Amino acid sequence: MNLPEHPIVRKLMSLRLESGDFVIAGSGPLLAHGLRRTVGDLDVVARGEAWKAATELSAPVCAPSGHGSMVVLFGGDLEVFDRWLPGTVGADELIDGAEWVQGLPFCPLDVVLGWKERSSRTKDREDALLIRKHLGGDTTDLG
Repeated sequence: MNLPEHPIVRKLMSLRLESGDFVIAGSGPLLAHGLRRTVGDLDVVARGEAWKAATELSAPVCAPSGHGSMVVLFGGDLEVFDRWLPGTVGADELIDGAEWVQGLPFCPLDVVLGWKERSSRTKDREDALLIRKHLGGDTTDLG
């Protein structure tokens, strides 16, 4: 898949965020690796100039996790967070550890796997199985 042609990725790219100040998290990395062809939205963790740019477009609200703030853009197609899920590393470590795919920063799949496995959502457990299979690991359902 050519990521820059994906409709939601194009919306993200239209923001022209500072490339060293954000990372695509959530299910976006599965899209980047071809494990999913569609995603409902893109979750982006941002800091510095990228976070500032997002907050200039819309007011931050409390993140659904209750951990930090988020900015909802393009009718919910993009959700920009100032930190990720409770119990995960901080925004700086997440962003600095990004894996670059087709010119875009994504959380590495092994990192995403940890969040997906801790989730109680069916979609996340299914994603965890896809990641394990892709990484060559055990595909036994952990849920």
